[in-house]
Amino acid sequence: MTGREDFERFEGFERFDVIVVGAGIAGSLVAKELGERGWRVLVLEAGVGDADADGPAADPARFRAARAKTPGSAVAPNPLVPSPDVTDLSGRPGGGYRASGHLLQDGPLPYASGYVRVNGGTGTAWTGLTPRMHPEDFRTAEHFGYGRDWPIGYAELEPHYRAAERELGVAGDPAQQRELVGLPLPEGYAFPHRPVPASHLDRLLAERLDGRHARDPGRPDPVELRVATTPQARNTAATREHGPVCEGSASCIPVCPTGAKYTPARTQRRWGPSVTLLTRAVAGRLTADPSGRITGVEYQRYEDPARPGSVTRHTARADTVVLAAHAIENARLLLASGLADSSGQVGRNLMDHPVLLSWGLLPRRTGPYRGPGSTSGLEGFRFGPGRAARAPFRVEFGNWGWTWAVGPPEHEAAARIEAGLLGPALRRALDDRVGRQFTLQFEMEQSADPANRVRLAPGRPDALGLPRPVLTYDLSEHVKAGIAAAKSVSDQLFALLGAEDHSRYEPGPAEPGHFEHEGRSYAYRGAGHAGGTHIMGARRSDSVVDSWQRCWDHPNLYAVGCGSMPSLGTSNPTLTMAAITLRSAERIHRDLTGRHRAIALPSLGRAPAPAVPEETDTP
Repeated sequence: MTGREDFERFEGFERFDVIVVGAGIAGSLVAKELGERGWRVLVLEAGVGDADADGPAADPARFRAARAKTPGSAVAPNPLVPSPDVTDLSGRPGGGYRASGHLLQDGPLPYASGYVRVNGGTGTAWTGLTPRMHPEDFRTAEHFGYGRDWPIGYAELEPHYRAAERELGVAGDPAQQRELVGLPLPEGYAFPHRPVPASHLDRLLAERLDGRHARDPGRPDPVELRVATTPQARNTAATREHGPVCEGSASCIPVCPTGAKYTPARTQRRWGPSVTLLTRAVAGRLTADPSGRITGVEYQRYEDPARPGSVTRHTARADTVVLAAHAIENARLLLASGLADSSGQVGRNLMDHPVLLSWGLLPRRTGPYRGPGSTSGLEGFRFGPGRAARAPFRVEFGNWGWTWAVGPPEHEAAARIEAGLLGPALRRALDDRVGRQFTLQFEMEQSADPANRVRLAPGRPDALGLPRPVLTYDLSEHVKAGIAAAKSVSDQLFALLGAEDHSRYEPGPAEPGHFEHEGRSYAYRGAGHAGGTHIMGARRSDSVVDSWQRCWDHPNLYAVGCGSMPSLGTSNPTLTMAAITLRSAERIHRDLTGRHRAIALPSLGRAPAPAVPEETDTP
């Protein structure tokens, strides 16, 4: 149940079995799985959207009118719950960066990603790409001498990968994933949807690259180039379960106008009647009893984002609490509560996928701005012995011209007009220039480093009086070596393609992630793949959660999502996040079942007194 009328009903409701903080992909999946088992679940969502009178959080008209086409450009500004955006960063002319907005930053280099704080979270605006992690990604310390190993491996997660692919409606080619990625998929396994068709750019690049080789500075043998389609949560056929088909609208970030791309709204529509969603409910602190059991969540609820005076304070109580807000927001809430940090690792090990972009012009037309942002790429640099010397990377082919690198085609039009071109001459110039554009996107693995972290700034509160997050972020020499290797590979690919390289990595406003490595300039972008801030481990002494994403210090507190991941590998992390979340939901169900069964057992021949329901506290 959702909305204002249901909130009035909720205020008189007894305590819940589970409170989930955050209604993004992870939170929506947990609520669905537990709701299907009959547990009473309250979902607290800080942002607006869908359940509110103002309609969906992402508005296509707002996206069309926005000058900067970023993940948050379809979302209305919310001064009470601001969404960090890539436009909050700018580079300085001589190097370095400036940061504004929700995230305070004091690191040598900027954390260059944003996220969206609305119902559905960044899952409303993600790319939709869903590759699995490679089996060796779970054991980088053991096999390659860097990073942290997972307390579970690929084999333990594999059935949950399949469950996540069913839930998200993944389109993919199992034969390619076996042959070109090395994934041990079960015999006869088929993805829910056939692969997204290769773009014109994909076919052009495959024609010139398949069977050729590129030298990787990190390994002695050259890498064979094979173009592979990328699995993604996007419908290639209309189904009753997953919805309409992709029509190639080229606005997947942030809005899929047909609804073919998975968003948490699809899962929320399948919530059972025992799940309650409260939007505009900002969690500020967890409460605990002297034994360490979490007793509830203190939150603030607002009516109007533009009116701080509309805020009221509440406490919701439950047997189990699940944090599913975002890697940074989960850490922020744990730090503000002073909980789960006996290891000293809460907020530490912040990771992303630093991205090196290279862009240029092919001799032939690429057919840009049709279909998803990326549909294929090169997988051969993701794994193998080279990763001991440099960070591994995936290579994505960018279907949307130079948009991510330098901006949308309007920039090209403005430059030509300024040069004096008008009318037919302008149209011909744009047709030639824009029609041959392409981008290569190299996504680096960044391993866990305790120095990369989230802290709180109590003296710099947000509009609700909550301490804002402070980020300290840098790139290791391992990552910088990976970026240098990626540029070397890019140079070889451009030569094989006969392409003009227009890539530039100069300090200035457009490149806050500029740095120098071994005398050469580079610049990275953020992939929006935050992880590691409540890291998973086999020992409570050096991790925050166990393999079930259950906090070591609090048996009824779970922190789920990418923040638990000890490594990100080189794959977009959403599918792995969904898989570990579905696995945790099974454990939460067992915990709740055991707790309620224990309450029902007789003691010393006498039945226990019935539990007294606790109502939600309101001032």
